Amino acid sequence: QVQLVESGGGLVQAGGSLRLSCAASRNIGTFNAMGWYRQTLGKQRDLVATIGYGDITNYADSVKGRFTISRDNAKNTVYLQMNSLRPEDTAVYYCNAKYILLRNNYDSWGQGTQVTVSS
Repeated sequence: QVQLVESGGGLVQAGGSLRLSCAASRNIGTFNAMGWYRQTLGKQRDLVATIGYGDITNYADSVKGRFTISRDNAKNTVYLQMNSLRPEDTAVYYCNAKYILLRNNYDSWGQGTQVTVSS
């Protein structure tokens, strides 16, 4: 299994920026995709952004133009740069990795990092 450790969450005012990091215990270059999801209390976990082979990215409509996902394979780390933050971005943000090991598909999650945006 892959261990994922998120960092970079915190409290920020509306309009501010944060950068989340997700460090993986294995070479992320072998993963099918990595991504960020977010969840608020009582709601389902929603996709924020993903990055796959060829650095192809995908974003939720609500974050397009404000958030940027990127990765550094040498550091086995994925980032989420969040700009122009809004109170509705407040959530626990989770890192996700999708990979194949011994012909089995795996889905690993980090422990989550809290992002709070004040108005």
